[in-house]
Amino acid sequence: MVSGYVLILAVLMLGGVIATLGDRIGMRVGKARLSLFNLRPRQTATVVSIATGGVISASTLAILFGVSSQLRTGVFELGKIQADLATAEAELAQAMDTQESVEADLASASEERQLALSRLQDINQSLNQAVAQQEQTEAQLRTTVDQLDTVSKQAAALQQSTDDLRVQRDRLLQQQATISSQIAQRDRAITELDRQIAARDQQITQREQLLASLEAQQDFLEQQVADLQNQFQGLFRGNIALNRNQEILVGQGRAETREEAEDFVDSFLFEANRLVARAIAPGAVIDQQILLISNREVDALVDRLATGEDYVVRLLSAANYITGEPCVLKRGEPCVQVFIDSTPNEQIYAPGERLATVILESPPFNERQLVERLNLLLAATQFRARQDGVVSDTLQVGDNRPETILTFLEAVQQSGQALDLQAIAATDIFTAGPVQIQLVATRDGRILFRTNEPEPPLGRNGDLQNIE
Repeated sequence: MVSGYVLILAVLMLGGVIATLGDRIGMRVGKARLSLFNLRPRQTATVVSIATGGVISASTLAILFGVSSQLRTGVFELGKIQADLATAEAELAQAMDTQESVEADLASASEERQLALSRLQDINQSLNQAVAQQEQTEAQLRTTVDQLDTVSKQAAALQQSTDDLRVQRDRLLQQQATISSQIAQRDRAITELDRQIAARDQQITQREQLLASLEAQQDFLEQQVADLQNQFQGLFRGNIALNRNQEILVGQGRAETREEAEDFVDSFLFEANRLVARAIAPGAVIDQQILLISNREVDALVDRLATGEDYVVRLLSAANYITGEPCVLKRGEPCVQVFIDSTPNEQIYAPGERLATVILESPPFNERQLVERLNLLLAATQFRARQDGVVSDTLQVGDNRPETILTFLEAVQQSGQALDLQAIAATDIFTAGPVQIQLVATRDGRILFRTNEPEPPLGRNGDLQNIE
């Protein structure tokens, strides 16, 4: 550090001396009015001053560069030093990364060394066990060699036994062939028995279907007998105009607003009142209301119809009324009690759905038998439709022509074989009816022939069916 101070002091002193010399030279040049390079004296003095300043700077730098090698290096090699420094820093970072990787590899190698040592210990232990087992095996081998002589002697005896067993095997194979033949005969017998059982099961199924049809017919006939008994009792008391629970009027309608529903109900009750008046008092002119029904029931019907859904509305008699009912002829207050039944007009059967089946056995068939079985099929169809919610008793077969049914019965008669007669829904059947069906003759689930397709049903919105 002392040499630096000395250097600075020497530079300052040298600069002062050269400046003084330059000033003196400039003054003398100015006084002497010298001229260099054809310049004026003043300009020549300026040039001398500039030259003197340059000499000062050059001498200062020469001294500095001559004395300090670090300054020379810093001035002339600074860029190279900086590049070398950046390269050294990059190499240092790479060396550090390499060191970390080497340390990680060293740790992994240490772990693998520990694992290898552990495996080596296990191998040594297994080797010791193998050596011990080998010694044990050699001992057993010596024992086995001793036993081999004994086994050889036993082998001769076993050979003799084997010959005897072969003779017995041949004898058993012959017996097995005989038994296999017997089993084949038994399997054929079982197969024949299975066919007989299947035929018997089919007969049982057909008889069960026949029993179901007969039960349906019996229920239907019992209902008819009950109706006839009620009518007989009414006839005993007088001429019956209306029976209890008898349908007076059936209508189908749908309303989008309450006003439309009220109009439908008014026209429905007006028509029902006219029909009841004509049934009880034929020939008389009755222009007043004779139906007795609560306003609450009428309002409930209007509310249901105003929902916009399709309904089937039925008006039924609540009691038995005879022709010439006194309360009607007196033209007093309404006295014919009725009640309303309204049911959503929903789809009950889809096209192709089977409604009823009857079985035709023991051909040939005469005309009377065919008609009886057909009547049974139609009665069972009507009964099931009524049970499932169809309010209409109208039954349409095929295109509703008698010729269609006769043609179908002739085909059944000419077939000369046992058949199943089925009633199949021909179209969508709704609650309002009618029940449109096709007659189908099948055998073993295969359709042989059927009636022709029915005509498309007419629109039923707002239709009324009365007691006439």
